[in-house]
Amino acid sequence: MRTDHRANLTPDALERILRTHFETVEVVGTERTASWGAISRLIARAEGRELLVDVTMNPKVTEEVARETIARYNRFLEETTGYSSKERAKRLRKSATSPAPGE
Repeated sequence: MRTDHRANLTPDALERILRTHFETVEVVGTERTASWGAISRLIARAEGRELLVDVTMNPKVTEEVARETIARYNRFLEETTGYSSKERAKRLRKSATSPAPGE
């Protein structure tokens, strides 16, 4: 998460960003739940400096709906974290190849 985007980790900010991209949001404690298109359920919450997202997908949607869902999901993540999909993929590859702390 880019330091200038950490303010997006508050429950209110997550709710605002989710509403922008997925329209309807349900609030349960610090978790924010949304759904749209191929995303049956998306749960987002902050834990310290990290964004935790749990997504349940519906594979039985049209290709057009699937494409729009992916685009919305990527825009949500980029607005929240400050990283584009390419930057997130690069960071994920880097973290997968680096040794775990203590090794």
